[in-house]
Amino acid sequence: MNFTIDPVGDTGIRISFNENVSSKLIYKIKMFCNYLENMGNDAIIELVPAFDSITLYYKPYVSTYKQLSTQIKQLEDIPLHKENVISRRLTIPVLYGGEWGPDLERVANQNALTVSKVIELHQKPNYLVYMLGFLPGFPYLGGLEQRLATPRLDKPRDRTPPGSIGIAYEQTGIYPLESPGGWNIIGKTPITLFDIYNKGDEFLFRAGDYVKFEEVTAMEFSSIEEKIVEKTYKLKIEEEFYE
Repeated sequence: MNFTIDPVGDTGIRISFNENVSSKLIYKIKMFCNYLENMGNDAIIELVPAFDSITLYYKPYVSTYKQLSTQIKQLEDIPLHKENVISRRLTIPVLYGGEWGPDLERVANQNALTVSKVIELHQKPNYLVYMLGFLPGFPYLGGLEQRLATPRLDKPRDRTPPGSIGIAYEQTGIYPLESPGGWNIIGKTPITLFDIYNKGDEFLFRAGDYVKFEEVTAMEFSSIEEKIVEKTYKLKIEEEFYE
């Protein structure tokens, strides 16, 4: 593995991988995180994977930057194999169009497609979660059909509801919280992506997961909402999934 190590303030280390962003690199980053977690170093607080890097936060009173950097460099020659990385696939229910998908027709018109074709194409891929960012738990998903690539809105909305599913250029993503935003909103999911009260498991997605969208009717959407409130809804998650 070819990477560089740099300090991030006095409690962080950024490990930057010197190769182009790709699904292959995401697997390497996930595998590298596994090695870091298994080093047994009590100084490590958190690992934050990104498109081409990992930021490691640590306790400076337990270990120094120099000590941790030395440990990390020892992992430079370890073999990283995609087969050793187990990913999950989460099936996310979506209500497309209407008030919850105000830009669905815009995406269709922009790409000379019918609305039904946009919905069909959006459900087709297994999307790879490259990283979480922008908002807590916001998944940047790779794998969008090229025919759906659509520029951001000229004027961002002041408010985008939580659960909104959008398209921006060649990516699709889901807003975990209400936020301003310029993505083209084509639908909504009732699933909660970020739960601050679910200690230790606040985020629904992890980098390296896969996401599959599944269309539901308005009645099914309401039913899922009710089950979520009652805590009886079970999200479909395949624990060992290989693309």
